[in-house]
Amino acid sequence: MKSTDEDIKVLSRAVLSDAHTDAEQNLANARAKADEIRKLAMEQAAAERTRMIEKALVEAERVRSQAIATTQLKARTMQLEQREKLLESVFDAVQQKISTIQRSTDYKKTARLLLREALIQLGAKKAIIRADETTRKFLTQNAIDEVSKELQIQIQLGEPFKQGTGVIVETEDGHRQYDNTLETRLGRMQDTLRSPVYHILMGESL
Repeated sequence: MKSTDEDIKVLSRAVLSDAHTDAEQNLANARAKADEIRKLAMEQAAAERTRMIEKALVEAERVRSQAIATTQLKARTMQLEQREKLLESVFDAVQQKISTIQRSTDYKKTARLLLREALIQLGAKKAIIRADETTRKFLTQNAIDEVSKELQIQIQLGEPFKQGTGVIVETEDGHRQYDNTLETRLGRMQDTLRSPVYHILMGESL
């Protein structure tokens, strides 16, 4: 029979062998796990790089689109500003020339039309008429009587005014007034005239 020492040696060698085998297996497992982790990390890193690149591309496209939109908006704003300046210069020129209308041969008819329209808009049974000096000359007593009879309105001639061209009518108590001067009429019409006037200035057909 083997001695106890020999048995211990054999057992020790077996234990050491098993331990060595386990160690190698554990090492192999650890290396495999490390490789797996490394591979996963590389895949995640690649995926993150791709995501970051895609995000950067999206952001770059957003910035580009925004820049284009901003540029287009600025261009449109400048165009509208130029258009408004041009229209304002036209309306200012018309305002300056309104008084010359009184030199036309048919201004007598225009003066009566201004008076008639003003009285209708005022809608009162009694009214006071005021006009500039030139228009007043065309509103003779006969002309006033004719309009008064036609509209069934009692009309009183008031003091002339210094600024404006045309007629202003008001109620006896002065609480209501209708300004039918050519300057005010142009002001009321400007919004509707802007588009057709601009088309004409640009040489476009209406």
